[in-house]
Amino acid sequence: MSDQKQIHSSSLRTSPLLVSEIGSFHVGGEMLSLHGMPLRERISTNQGAVHRVNPNGEIIAGQMYVQYVKLERPTARWPLLLWHGGGMTGVNWETTPDGRPGWQMFFLRAGLDVYVSDAVERGRASWAPYPEVYADAPYFRTAQEAWEETFRFGPAGSWHRDPASRHPHDGVRFPVDQMEAFMNQFAPRWATNNERTQRAYDALVDKLDGSIILTHSQGGNFGLTAALHAPDRVKAVISLEPSGAPTADGNNAAALRHVPHLFVWGDYLDQHSFWVDSVPKVRRWHDALAAAGTDVEWIDLPARGIKGNSHALMADDNSDDIAMIVLDWLRRRGFAA
Repeated sequence: MSDQKQIHSSSLRTSPLLVSEIGSFHVGGEMLSLHGMPLRERISTNQGAVHRVNPNGEIIAGQMYVQYVKLERPTARWPLLLWHGGGMTGVNWETTPDGRPGWQMFFLRAGLDVYVSDAVERGRASWAPYPEVYADAPYFRTAQEAWEETFRFGPAGSWHRDPASRHPHDGVRFPVDQMEAFMNQFAPRWATNNERTQRAYDALVDKLDGSIILTHSQGGNFGLTAALHAPDRVKAVISLEPSGAPTADGNNAAALRHVPHLFVWGDYLDQHSFWVDSVPKVRRWHDALAAAGTDVEWIDLPARGIKGNSHALMADDNSDDIAMIVLDWLRRRGFAA
């Protein structure tokens, strides 16, 4: 990074914010009726009275939680929507596991209003009964799966319960001594809620006059699909290591000719089978966009000499540098001052 960019990046980390509004809302839910469930008994608090509960009746399900921070004087016309990955929540964007300000603060300091979501079934979006509404039980991510596969902190066989016996990839940029703090962020996920989640994200996009979508991992497919569903409202799409993408067959990439797309990829992708299988599928959608005349860029960080980045790009020790690459991309297209 040049000296000028280093100075500017430092100012983004320290400049004060003038905030006009902080708030939140839910979007995307629907009322459902539950029937045939047995009565239950509950004690609401220690030493409290027994309360008979009838779980039958109406509930809301499929809602998504959205928190927004609006600046007093934003320098960007369109807000930035931060969408998390699978088994995670919006906390990924707020503060890194080792305590540094996250991308929410970075882009607020860069002059954009920021919306952080907890998607359907995650965090403050709440759950719904299963199998009555969610058709199956949730999955819970283990440390080994995160370390050795999804987040690429270390090769196969390198995870150990004892921190002293873990063997991360040489040069990995994730602060591996904060693995336990990162595990605190894991949330259960269901394999049956893709349609509900897409509807909720689409409802968020429809609620705003226009927006820039920045996604991570599982959120990538939702963001790329949301752009297809609302190409007039989605102004740009930034995908950090999306784990999936729309298929070129059956989707009209030409509808996104005027919506710039950016894909950003870290290191060690060829050493983990999940990513060996996933990246080519995303590449095919990138190629379809390019063939349609879309302004689309594919950034391979190691090819730029930026090595060691894990799947947790927003939490790696050079996360501000990666955010600066994204910000520069937005600036060159007139989306940020």
